[in-house]
Amino acid sequence: MEINKTENIPKERFHTFKVWGKMLPYIKPYRKWLLAILAAMLTDAFIAVAYTLIAGYVVDRFVTPRTHEGITVFAILYSGMVLVKTLCQIVLGSIAIKLEMYIGRDLKRDLFTHLQTLSFSYYNQTPVGTIVARALNDPARIAESIPWMTVDGIYCSVYIIVCLGAMLVINWQLGLLVLAVVPFIAAFTAYFEKHILKINRKARKINAEVTRHYNEGISGAKTSKTLVIEEKNLDGFKEVSGRMRRTSIKAVMLDAIYIPVIGFLTALAVSFIITGGGNMAMAGGISIGELTIFVNFALRIADPVGALAYQATRFVSTQANIERVTELLELRPQITDTPEVVEKYGTSFEPRRENWEPLEGDITFEDVTFMYPDGHENVLEHFDLEVPAGSTVAIVGETGAGKSTLVNLACRFFEPTGGRILIDGRDYRERSMLWLHTSIGYVLQTPHLFSGSVKDNIRYGRLDATDEEIEQAAKLVNAHDFIMRMEKGYDSDVGEGGGQLSTGEKQLISFARAVLANPRIFVLDEATASIDTKTEALIQEAISTLLEGRTSFLIAHRLSTIRKADMILVVRDGKIIQRGTHRELMEQGGYYADLYNKQFETESAEAVFNG
Repeated sequence: MEINKTENIPKERFHTFKVWGKMLPYIKPYRKWLLAILAAMLTDAFIAVAYTLIAGYVVDRFVTPRTHEGITVFAILYSGMVLVKTLCQIVLGSIAIKLEMYIGRDLKRDLFTHLQTLSFSYYNQTPVGTIVARALNDPARIAESIPWMTVDGIYCSVYIIVCLGAMLVINWQLGLLVLAVVPFIAAFTAYFEKHILKINRKARKINAEVTRHYNEGISGAKTSKTLVIEEKNLDGFKEVSGRMRRTSIKAVMLDAIYIPVIGFLTALAVSFIITGGGNMAMAGGISIGELTIFVNFALRIADPVGALAYQATRFVSTQANIERVTELLELRPQITDTPEVVEKYGTSFEPRRENWEPLEGDITFEDVTFMYPDGHENVLEHFDLEVPAGSTVAIVGETGAGKSTLVNLACRFFEPTGGRILIDGRDYRERSMLWLHTSIGYVLQTPHLFSGSVKDNIRYGRLDATDEEIEQAAKLVNAHDFIMRMEKGYDSDVGEGGGQLSTGEKQLISFARAVLANPRIFVLDEATASIDTKTEALIQEAISTLLEGRTSFLIAHRLSTIRKADMILVVRDGKIIQRGTHRELMEQGGYYADLYNKQFETESAEAVFNG
């Protein structure tokens, strides 16, 4: 079966109730509400049928004999039925709205929770817009469809079945005239379902692309303006929105053809009733009241048949949304803890911290071979490395050389495809990921801040930290002074993504956040590469204090910042080509020495140029 790697949706699968069965866990908690809807709709449908039967009774009992005798009782009965029908509609409307809200909430909550468990590789390979569309748009469509399809489906189905049954009982010949149209409706529906599902799958996929363009256009607005690529962005959006328009028109056209054809077949049944029933009434085969019942049934049945046809198209099109949501929910993270580890150490959401051993920070790469999940060749082969607790390892190389690979493996963001990695002498797969990750302080080149205050962002390092501890962490990384210059100090809002702060200020806050966590392993991923010289000086001053006694990995672009590292690994084309201290590597000569000397000359020239 061919799978679309981005969407993970089987291409040739047709509509099946098995797909809808995956929604049962979200429906079962509200089965009492569904039973209430069922009861209300059954009552409503039977009363609607009774209206028509009563109309025939009125003709034969009061109109034809021209009498009012007994009409008061009839009027009271009819008024009671109207009241019950109104109450049923109020009940089903309110319950259906609640179902829509609750099912939508449950779906979005489970999707959000599941997204937290997926591995880094998923986010590396999947556009943000695709994730957002799946997590927000698709659940909303499903939640809206389930209750209202249930309401209309039950009502229309019951009404049509009871109508046909009543017509067969009253006069089977006229009833068969109506039933003669049913096979044509069924065949036409079966033909159209396949095409409607196909086009709606395509529309859902393109809609994710539209969301991605919006997301990138908004989040990258500053970059677009500085590069003056607004026109290029617009052309890209025009192309994808054009495909969305064409696909949506095709979907609407299918509906536009399908529903009127069903209406035509229904009208054909009405013409059969009027013609055949009229002839029977003229011949005395049926009463005027019975003919009235048949004509009313034939006319009124058109709306339920049309509504049922519409819900059939909705049922099929919503399957595309369910496929996308369930494929995401069923997507398993590439890195997971074993059942034995979960039993002892717990999960990310329910940790058993009482069983966690202290982490010292000894890290050993033992005959490690590694290939990225979407790669085609080994990045590491039979690699060995000893990193004693408290030592500092620097990883250097040109941009794109693969410097982050070792760190990703050490942090268990990826796992070796061969060999093993030991933390404090034990394979780190024998302990939980959360145990390791809570002991890692990771500072990225491009820091990410969450919406909220400065204090809140630092507190993410340790949620139970006091205000005094937050302030102390900021002081350790030299962030306290600039924070206090802000209008509200630590309560100042950082804006979406930290948009109210400079890159250097965001980086200092991310350092404070990492320090607050008091990790045993520190990772600085080119943490000073994107900031100004003054801020870098502040950070470098703090780094020597922060790294003391901690196992540290420094991914560095500026080689002058890592001369004191206990070990330097030189990466080129994804391979480790040299290792040693700064002095040893300079004495060896080769790639590192050339890279260092070239960079030293460049920095010296810049210093002279800047005075």
